[in-house]
Amino acid sequence: MGIILFCFSIDLTGKLCIEVTSASKIAFVSEELCIGCGICVKKCPFEAIQIINLPKDLDKDTTHRYGPNTFKLHRLPVPRPGQVLGLVGTNGIGKSTALKVLAGKLKPNLGRFNNPPDWQEILTYFRGSELQNYFTRILEDNLKAIIKPQYVDHIPKAVQGNVGQVLDQKNERDMKAELCADLELNQVIDRNVGDLSGGELQRFAIAVVAIQNAEIYMFDEPSSYLDVKQRLKAAQVVRSLLRLNSYVIVVEHDLSVLDYLSDFICCLYGKPGAYGVVTLPFSVREGINIFLAGFVPTENLRFRDESLTFKVAETPQESAEDIQTYQRYRYPTMTKTQGNFKLKVIEGEFTDSQIIVMLGENGTGKTTFIRMLAGLLKPDAVEDSDVEIPEFNVSYKPQKISPKFQSTVRHLLHQKIRDSYLHPQFVSDVMKPLQIEQLMDQEVVNLSGGELQRVALCLCLGKPADIYLIDEPSAYLDSEQRIVASKVIKRFILHAKKTAFVVEHDFIMATYLADKVIVYEGRPSIDCVANAPQSLVSGMNLFLSHLDITFRRDPTNYRPRINKLDSTKDREQKGAGSYYYLDD
Repeated sequence: MGIILFCFSIDLTGKLCIEVTSASKIAFVSEELCIGCGICVKKCPFEAIQIINLPKDLDKDTTHRYGPNTFKLHRLPVPRPGQVLGLVGTNGIGKSTALKVLAGKLKPNLGRFNNPPDWQEILTYFRGSELQNYFTRILEDNLKAIIKPQYVDHIPKAVQGNVGQVLDQKNERDMKAELCADLELNQVIDRNVGDLSGGELQRFAIAVVAIQNAEIYMFDEPSSYLDVKQRLKAAQVVRSLLRLNSYVIVVEHDLSVLDYLSDFICCLYGKPGAYGVVTLPFSVREGINIFLAGFVPTENLRFRDESLTFKVAETPQESAEDIQTYQRYRYPTMTKTQGNFKLKVIEGEFTDSQIIVMLGENGTGKTTFIRMLAGLLKPDAVEDSDVEIPEFNVSYKPQKISPKFQSTVRHLLHQKIRDSYLHPQFVSDVMKPLQIEQLMDQEVVNLSGGELQRVALCLCLGKPADIYLIDEPSAYLDSEQRIVASKVIKRFILHAKKTAFVVEHDFIMATYLADKVIVYEGRPSIDCVANAPQSLVSGMNLFLSHLDITFRRDPTNYRPRINKLDSTKDREQKGAGSYYYLDD
């Protein structure tokens, strides 16, 4: 196990800097004595020691530390009654630690893990800030805090019974009927919690939190597994919990959803797993833009080498020269019935070096269509006999990743994509940006959700194929990793002259990736139609008109932003029929 080492000062006294005692097999590194020479880092194998230099003035701002040479959190987000506080930052930066402290489930030790302070001293430390009032209310008024957990797939281990029974037990606000309608839980109301899918579990978890009476509501990644329509409904449910004297705090990696539901934002930066720093509160637009820019103007501090932008341009009209350059493929109008579900695919075409994003609710047949293209499913009927389904080699990254490989990531890559993972171009274009190198010696079964997702993307792109089907590449990734993954996919498809079909519910990622879009219409799980691929703007306009929402672009970094319902901008764009606004 690695040792995290923080360096603040230079102090040569001849005392032991690194010590291992018989009482513990874990080495102790003296942060006071270490001068950051780096000799131990070079001598110690497997990167077991890391030296991390902290910004100078942070030490006096320590809110909580778990122990010597372990993670510490500097400062805290400041919630405000009657408003939604959004938290944005990479994985492992302290968001969940901050939630536990604000929920009163973790007592902040101000960095003194050997001699933790009492509550009186903690309140004195936060004197003069809004946090003093907040913690005083938690102590005196005994505020009830409820957290919707990050990993909803662990819920069946802790909750027994069917959905309706559990909601009846928790129903303190008499809102069961309304919440079940808003979160589409009526069709699973009699189902056992253990039998729910990821999206159903997420909506159930949000309902369980929202149905209870509390003063502090916390949601850790409420949009995972949900499609775009469900994400917006979930955001509206979260905002409906606001009362004059209640607090709502949300951690969210889908930046468009975070933008939509927050009233103000705190960014977290630092070194994942080592330390995290919470910024002052910013307005929603300013906070998200600071996170994307990687620069905090109020502290004159840069925490990322490069800023992240989303320059989205309408695909230019193809010239006759382009038509000759790109290999074009056509597929016929097809129908497929599976049980009670019927899918009709309208005839369309696509080219190589192109990414087609499939937009639709869950259960509209996106994966069914791809399986037909891949030849894994035979269509029931083909309406145009002149057009045949071309035969393609397909590389598929499924939505759900189940790690069964009993060895390291290195062995997995060597066995599955040996030629690619040894190729310098693939290493620089795919593996380095996805930070696969750090995972090479880890056991596959021990990887976290985000690490598994990055390895699965690497495996998918490393397999030689004509079409790459990538199902929800953003799942489990944090905001920064999502943008990096989007750029990796885009660059790879363009250079390899292949085609990618991507299913993605994160709107920012979908609009960044898409050259063309296929919009799915109809009744999910019953009767749906897959339209022909169309341009980004016309496809987005069609899709957003069904959802009754409008998007504009941020002038700074071009990220799509959802207009507040019935705002002036929302009414203007709907009046003009321009649901997806691309102009600057």
